[in-house]
Amino acid sequence: MVKQEGLMPQPDIPKLYYSISEVSAITGVEPHVLRYWESEFRELNPRKHRGGKRLYREADIRTVLHIKKLLYAERFTLEGARKKLREDSNPENDLDLPTINAETLHRWSEIRTGLQELQQMIKGDKE
Repeated sequence: MVKQEGLMPQPDIPKLYYSISEVSAITGVEPHVLRYWESEFRELNPRKHRGGKRLYREADIRTVLHIKKLLYAERFTLEGARKKLREDSNPENDLDLPTINAETLHRWSEIRTGLQELQQMIKGDKE
């Protein structure tokens, strides 16, 4: 075994781009829904690789999470969500959002799954 001296451990560098399957796993939104949302929300516009594969950035993932919240949690219609998204992306309303790294996105996914399981348990108790 060769000992490598002087090498420092690599820092946790977040990815620049995520595939549609990674974004789906992180956000809990199916890939076909993500593709549909691209056609409905101009704010969601991931880059595409030469082969046509989508490449999502952190900002795209934040947008997906925002759209999901508007549609599912706040019960906006598509038109209402489009309008609200435009209002929220107004520079005057711009929030200083922290950088989201892969570990944070993974934790959000785990929290989401846990909350869904808890919700199912609560529903089961009421029946």
